[in-house]
Amino acid sequence: MTAGQINDYTGASALLDSLPMAQWILADRSYVADWFRDALEKKGIKSCIQGRKS
Repeated sequence: MTAGQINDYTGASALLDSLPMAQWILADRSYVADWFRDALEKKGIKSCIQGRKS
């Protein structure tokens, strides 16, 4: 989505409004932020994101 030195949240935030209709999204641990899960939930998308290491 973005260059290696750019935080993944920058790209995720920019693309949230253009996500297609979906029932769920599969993402890696780098997208585990609460704001991202909340935004997906508001769109009716269930997130399948592995939890934090700690």
